[in-house]
Amino acid sequence: MNRLMIYGAAGYTGRMAAANAKAAGVDVVLAGRPQDEEKLVTLAAKTDAEYRLFAVDDRPARERALTGVAVLLNCAGPFMRTAEPLMQACLASGTHYLDIAAELDSYRLAERYDQDAQAAGVMLLPGSGGSVAMLGCLAGHAAKRVANPTKLSIALHVAGGFSRGSAVSASENVTTETLQRVDGALVGRAADELRSFDFGNGPAMSFPVTLPELITIWRATGIPNIETYVHVTEGAFPEGDLAAMPDGPTLEQREANRYHAAVEVTGEDGTVVRSILDTVNGYTFTTLAAAEAARRVVDGEAQPGFQTPAGLFGDGFAETIADTTIVDA
Repeated sequence: MNRLMIYGAAGYTGRMAAANAKAAGVDVVLAGRPQDEEKLVTLAAKTDAEYRLFAVDDRPARERALTGVAVLLNCAGPFMRTAEPLMQACLASGTHYLDIAAELDSYRLAERYDQDAQAAGVMLLPGSGGSVAMLGCLAGHAAKRVANPTKLSIALHVAGGFSRGSAVSASENVTTETLQRVDGALVGRAADELRSFDFGNGPAMSFPVTLPELITIWRATGIPNIETYVHVTEGAFPEGDLAAMPDGPTLEQREANRYHAAVEVTGEDGTVVRSILDTVNGYTFTTLAAAEAARRVVDGEAQPGFQTPAGLFGDGFAETIADTTIVDA
């Protein structure tokens, strides 16, 4: 049993992840909601792959659908709706769970189900691609440059627009409390505490946001104080009727807008170091990284329980994806 199922394969990132996984030689099963059947039929014919239909809230159907599947990659946002039922289905069927969520909910669920997953021999790897893989590897790299790191501040520079699905997910999480990690605990913070980061082209003002790295970086590095920020290029976040948006950025738009991230780590002796990550567009990176992570898990690189990409694959994982580099500032 070494098959990979991609749920949400009819969507923008799901299609790209499926194409990348097929190109990597993975035996892929496409999956999605019954109302997406027409799109999946077309995609299955185009990629010569099997497809399966089920709604995530149909428990018997979702567990039947995972028959013969070793790894599930969930690309169907908003993940606050899909992550829990699919994690439960994976625990029941003994299937490793991966997703590409940028929402904190998936990571809190993974923490909650950690012991159940260990008992079942199932791995939960939310954020197998995307910012969690990028920022986790950048943080791990920089943290090794100081002795006993005590504080980490990290920022992601988002450029080039959102997909319709990402915009809907972000809009539904807009009221989420702004958090930071202080002495190991998640606590609220003011949303207007701006600060600048240099992503390689001079200081750029960034605003605090609640990113899953508050959980994943802490879990991977144990650094007790963590702040997360985002700098969004003007016009990148859509406004108006999100349902009328295009599916996602075109190839030309993706190629014209690279992503960057910057991190600052403080050691116990007061030493401060900074590092910068430069990579391809976020959607390109996410779908390549998620497909590569899934391929590696299908091939046996898995550990039961809640894992992070940097913790499982090492801090060099991001630099194995496309044109990605980490440099010290």
